[in-house]
Amino acid sequence: MGDGLRLMIYDRTCRGRRFLPGLTHSWLVGGYLYRFLGRIDAFAGASSWAEALEWVGDVAPSRPIREIQFWGHGKWGLARIAREPLDRSALSPGHPHRRRLESVRERMQPDGLWWFRTCETFGAERGHDFAQAWCEFFGGRAAGHTFIIGPWQSGLHVLGAGDRPHWPVDEGLREGTPSEPKRAFWSRPGAPNTITCLHGTIPETF
Repeated sequence: MGDGLRLMIYDRTCRGRRFLPGLTHSWLVGGYLYRFLGRIDAFAGASSWAEALEWVGDVAPSRPIREIQFWGHGKWGLARIAREPLDRSALSPGHPHRRRLESVRERMQPDGLWWFRTCETFGAERGHDFAQAWCEFFGGRAAGHTFIIGPWQSGLHVLGAGDRPHWPVDEGLREGTPSEPKRAFWSRPGAPNTITCLHGTIPETF
């Protein structure tokens, strides 16, 4: 994998209300911790996907990218910054983010990884569809979760380009059906493929 960059983006808009801190504070502290531990090379907060993708495209432009982690909110088949979703439609020609995603793709190493550390993004039918489309577009690997995540992060799976999702389409689903999901389970010890927020790498068996 060489000297490829390991990057982290987080949603800086989740700041809470009044005296209750939002998750942005946790993600920011996590970025500093991961940087201190040498797990990432750089990180940044963003208030939109355009801003996030521009930063990824511009940071240390002479170096390839090995890994991109996104810390934020998610739902089945998408990840959000603020209220803006990033889903498979962003990969379509003519989409406002398509050019930025192509620029990032050009810098990704052949076995590069996108890791969506977000709730439910790889769950249900929409999650399967998103994971497969994302890997095909980038020609590399993507990782995501099927449960609601927090300190515990369950249902973590990795998919490669050309592969089909290998995890159950109803994994993590509490209410609804894989085609019409309504609620997911919270992550917990003993749930499939569980790590904690302090894990900086994905076990090979996932």
